[in-house]
Amino acid sequence: MLNELAKEVHEIAVEHGWWETDRNFGESLALIHSEVSEVLEDWRKGRELNVIHWKENWDGDKVIRNKPDGIPIEFADIIIRILDLCAYYNIDIETAIKEKIAYNRERPYRHGNLKA
Repeated sequence: MLNELAKEVHEIAVEHGWWETDRNFGESLALIHSEVSEVLEDWRKGRELNVIHWKENWDGDKVIRNKPDGIPIEFADIIIRILDLCAYYNIDIETAIKEKIAYNRERPYRHGNLKA
């Protein structure tokens, strides 16, 4: 399912011109980081963690479509950017996530004595 979603996300990005020129891997990671920073800024402004807001998107003197906004949308943007990158580099993200979950399931409690 995630690989199919990644393919769809990437197709939309290509159709909308976001891959007309090659983007290096580091730049792509920085774009993911910028979305994480947007979540942090929304949180610092006191935005609700689980509420989608809608804001007007203007084209000249008229609203063309209301745009979803807020912390849940910024989290969606992070996932969308990751899936887009996975599709571009042909990364099987479904298998990677399943493998990591299986590995995490077998780890000891608070492994490495790290803080949460």
